[in-house]
Amino acid sequence: MPAERPEPHTALGAAGLSTAQPLAWSGFLLTGQALAMEPQPRALESIMRRQSQVVTRQQVLHLGGDGDWIRSRVRSGHWRRQYYGVYVTTTGPMTWRTRATAAVLYAGAGAALSHSAAAYRLGLSTRAPSTIELSIPHARVVSPAPGLRLHRRRMMPAAHGRPRTVTTAETFVDLADRARSIDDVVGLATRAARVTHSRALRVAVASRTRLRHRRLLEDVLGDVDVGVESPLERRYHYDVERAHGLPRATLQRREALPGLWLRSDCTYDPWRVRVELDGQLGHPGGASAADIWRDNAVRVHTGDITLRYRWVHIAATPCETASQVARALHARGWWGTVRSCGPRCPAGHSG
Repeated sequence: MPAERPEPHTALGAAGLSTAQPLAWSGFLLTGQALAMEPQPRALESIMRRQSQVVTRQQVLHLGGDGDWIRSRVRSGHWRRQYYGVYVTTTGPMTWRTRATAAVLYAGAGAALSHSAAAYRLGLSTRAPSTIELSIPHARVVSPAPGLRLHRRRMMPAAHGRPRTVTTAETFVDLADRARSIDDVVGLATRAARVTHSRALRVAVASRTRLRHRRLLEDVLGDVDVGVESPLERRYHYDVERAHGLPRATLQRREALPGLWLRSDCTYDPWRVRVELDGQLGHPGGASAADIWRDNAVRVHTGDITLRYRWVHIAATPCETASQVARALHARGWWGTVRSCGPRCPAGHSG
């Protein structure tokens, strides 16, 4: 084999290919009875590092390799073919990022992770999807492949990064468009607002000509702006407070008590009443030890009382919850009137 020659510095394009002329590397590998052309090793290593140990056939050919050399890598077990023309260059367990990178390279120019795959990549979801979803330009034709779900789009959303991924705001709208419930929309909006600015989310919503839940999304993003951080908080505001004429609580108030930093879900400051919302569906042991310490500290240092509710109290019995909150507020000096939300609502008779 000829000695390796120094590689001149070349710029690399978005696909990992040199934007200059192919380097003057000449390498041969004996495979059976044939000589296989070997690609420039250092340039190939650089591409593999940037692409999570994934490389395409076209990239190998551009670097001076040939099909015989690629086949020899696969036969020897050093490489494995993930998709047609796309190879994983490691033999160990494949990471999700490697799978995602291979999928984007297989789908070709303009493709990007989207929907559930983008949500996981961007931190909107903690569960790695088994099926990798990709958006591709409408004019592209990509053959179906196991483990992939393709979305052909006439207007490709903005995308960036490596592997190329649809932006947080556009991913939020994609997922919200197929959300099944109000709680799903609220949860998605609160997670997205932690990753990007709510203004970007509103712009993405406004840019879609067709969108399910549009009015709900606009309302939810407004709630996020004023501090709503979970579906449970939104239900409390609408189904307990607003539906029954209770005063609006201050949300997510932060304060320092002796030996304790405290953040309260809902605070009725003038009447020294707090409401804490526990999003867990079940908690057989009741309030946790940390909850009890916090509630006691609030009572000792501020004199405030704390009411604690879970999903069942807000979703199943909002009227009864409103009655109890109203009684606590009345005991602390609130002069307002509780109203019934419907003909069977007992809250208006709470006194």
